[in-house]
Amino acid sequence: MKYGYVGLGNLGGHIAASLIRAGHQVTVYDRDPALAARHREKGARVAGSAAEVAAASDHVFTCLPSPAVSEAVLAQMLPEMKAGATWIENSTLGRDDVLRLAGLAQVGEVRMLEAPVTGGVHLAARGEITVLVGGEQDLFDLHRPALEAIGNRLFHMGPLGSASIIKVITNMLAFIHLKATSEALMLAKRGGLDLGQAWHAIRASSGNSFVHETEGALILNGSYDIAFSVDLALKDLGFALGFGREFGVPLELAAMTEQTYVAARAAYGGAAQSPMIAKLLEDMLATDLRAEGFPARLE
Repeated sequence: MKYGYVGLGNLGGHIAASLIRAGHQVTVYDRDPALAARHREKGARVAGSAAEVAAASDHVFTCLPSPAVSEAVLAQMLPEMKAGATWIENSTLGRDDVLRLAGLAQVGEVRMLEAPVTGGVHLAARGEITVLVGGEQDLFDLHRPALEAIGNRLFHMGPLGSASIIKVITNMLAFIHLKATSEALMLAKRGGLDLGQAWHAIRASSGNSFVHETEGALILNGSYDIAFSVDLALKDLGFALGFGREFGVPLELAAMTEQTYVAARAAYGGAAQSPMIAKLLEDMLATDLRAEGFPARLE
């Protein structure tokens, strides 16, 4: 099968590269020509538009920053997509967005498979990210080889909309954990502990988390560079709080964490790195959270 990929940013670029490495024929497009050019060097065909990708492909992946952008790109692609083609969406969307956009695609005889990913850009680069899939079983089976090229752990969560719920849950937990590890590291610093040693002790304890091991290390380096913005965090927290209202579940920690991200956006801008919520504490207390030997980016 010939796959297309639209959206070659921090996540999408690595996912497309994984498809190419696995031997799939891939046609790519990004509004930034430099990102597309990198994939030509890897063996992809570069298209001049999302519509051109759709015309050249049997099925198309996308990874885009918001539901509005996903809808706009779908509108460009639909007239060129083959009847019976699959649109595989790696973006994080709300469940209502997924169902609405799937309906729009169906008008053009295109079926949708939602496949948001989780685990971080560094795992996407290695083809080891977790893929959360929502959609019909036959589509999951058809595209399983491509999905296995992207990530080493696949979870078919159920019908369309299911993956969006679990993805929002996992992101909500990650943001709460990030706030918690920021406060824990500051407590260690103000308590006079060696921060590097404290990080290792937490990592070996019952208080450890994936976020502490990854984003906590980037805080101690001072780069904060997880390749995920404050604006994206607020988008996902908004989805989580919306589910809380819909399902009747009080989400007190998520609501508090959302306000921390609102403060971070006010202080540093929406494009700032998500772990910079730790810098709010650093600035407030005039205390830097730094330790030697921690990476600027995750590999």
